[in-house]
Amino acid sequence: MSKNETTGNSKDIFSTYQENVDKIFNGIKQSVPQYHQSITNVQQEYLQAYENMIDSTIALQKEYVKKAGIAANFPETTLKVIHDTTEEFVKASSIQNQVTLATMDATQQNIKTFNDNAKSFVDLNKNILQSWISVFTTKNT
Repeated sequence: MSKNETTGNSKDIFSTYQENVDKIFNGIKQSVPQYHQSITNVQQEYLQAYENMIDSTIALQKEYVKKAGIAANFPETTLKVIHDTTEEFVKASSIQNQVTLATMDATQQNIKTFNDNAKSFVDLNKNILQSWISVFTTKNT
């Protein structure tokens, strides 16, 4: 049954049910962009706060080491290990992000396929129902 068939002057249970389902989904659809923006804002704020905390910690440690007269020089090999470890972490994070995005795309495609299949299933059931009704309906000739 299409939405057009269930809306209008008819007030049977199906039109009332469809009307209420439409209201619910319209409300949800309107809130999705707000949730998306809110989540994005929270993520950006958290990332900025974390970055500020790390920057402040490094600045404080640097000042402490300098005032305490502690040597902050490390051998080149140690610095290279730290740099290489960071590079590998960045690469791993990039791969993880690619996998996550690919998974989300695949999930979206699977939901679309499910939706298409559900529509086909409904159409098939309508055809079966129509066949049964035509078999059991007496014809006026």
